[in-house]
Amino acid sequence: MIDGVTNMRDNQRPFAADPIRYGYRPTPTGLAVIAVSRRGVAAVLLGADRHEMSRKLAEALAGADLLEDETAIGAVLDAVASHLDKPTEEPGFDLDLRGDARELAVWAALRAIPIGETRTYGALAKAIRAGFTAQEVGAACAANRLAVVVPCHRVLKADGSISGYRWGVHRKLRLLAMEKAA
Repeated sequence: MIDGVTNMRDNQRPFAADPIRYGYRPTPTGLAVIAVSRRGVAAVLLGADRHEMSRKLAEALAGADLLEDETAIGAVLDAVASHLDKPTEEPGFDLDLRGDARELAVWAALRAIPIGETRTYGALAKAIRAGFTAQEVGAACAANRLAVVVPCHRVLKADGSISGYRWGVHRKLRLLAMEKAA
């Protein structure tokens, strides 16, 4: 394990047939549905409607054996909720990051952005390695299943303005303000 992230060759393996438990916690930016696999936290999605969120969780973890079980994973749910309340703290839980090599590279770069700072899509692309484009960084941000934990909210357009955010621009603005205030 490296920095709380499982270092395995199957990071691209889909979630099919993996038993994944999930539950909900309120946060300053809305309700969070948090999913936990054997490897760690596999998803943190933000929203307001449990039914819609459970549907989006099933899409994000396609094929996974999802089981709502807040009792079994209560301590992890609380740790994630605490991190979402105070995103200035380093997460104290393992992550189950699965994606292609480009997504994993972008997500690692996102986690390296200091709290309270931002980067542009283009600057992040250049920082990762030659051949990455701002559009690829944007696509990896859009594919991120770990809201706030993998801080794609810290990425801005080239002119410094805020663009879309998977969980709503209003949440992105709130997260950035929370981090700046800390």
